[in-house]
Amino acid sequence: MIIKEYRIILPMTVEEYQVAQLYSVAEASKNETGGGEGIEILKNEPYDNFQLLEGQPTHGQYTHKVYYLQSKVPAWVRALAPKGSLEFHEKAWNAYPYCRTEFSNPEYMKENFYLTLESLHVADRGDSDNVHKLSPEKLKKREVIIIDIANDPVDAKEYKPEFDPRKFHSEKADRGPLGGNWRQHVKPVMCCYKLVTIEFKWFGLQNKVESWAHKAERKLFLNFHRQVFCWMDQWYGLTMDDIRRIEDETKADLDRQRHEGEVRTQYAAGDE
Repeated sequence: MIIKEYRIILPMTVEEYQVAQLYSVAEASKNETGGGEGIEILKNEPYDNFQLLEGQPTHGQYTHKVYYLQSKVPAWVRALAPKGSLEFHEKAWNAYPYCRTEFSNPEYMKENFYLTLESLHVADRGDSDNVHKLSPEKLKKREVIIIDIANDPVDAKEYKPEFDPRKFHSEKADRGPLGGNWRQHVKPVMCCYKLVTIEFKWFGLQNKVESWAHKAERKLFLNFHRQVFCWMDQWYGLTMDDIRRIEDETKADLDRQRHEGEVRTQYAAGDE
């Protein structure tokens, strides 16, 4: 088991991020679906009277998605995985500012694989020591990783100038570009604290798969949040009613693209 806590500092308020993240998940999902692969949304509905973490809301939005990832994993994974086994289920409970997401492979790996992602969104600069209230035992295993959306390197083949926070300026919010030691002085500011726990029980492959999964998560968080910031002029000012309408439209688009479009090889959607 590997436990890592990713801290992503962003130049926005906690309230703004709720809209920004959901808008960006919808947009990124459309960019990664086609040719029989991508994302299928099975459920997207409110839930109530279900507490995931003490002190957090008992109501929120529940989603259940299926990810078809045949071409979006390394060749060595495809070589080992039987046909149809690279379908992963994501169940998420969004009780913002707390969110919990569970990934599983119920048809093949069953109880031998799980990935949980717990997110807390806090108005600070990523300097809270234990927002997830981990036990001393888990704190010893936890590794903290700071993600800088402007200065962390991006793979050359994935770099897009339109998603470069060092070049983007928001006309609506008058924020950006982000340069130098921006995390120490930017206002407004918030941090996404994302606690990722991965366990993969397969003799001889456990360490390799768990390490690869964490590397993929870090890249995902970096690229996705670069998009979140650079899409600011598209989500700034939207309401949650606007977001629910966009999500309904996105579900229809994804169903059509998955059956009609071409395979997209890079996966960049969000986690909740």
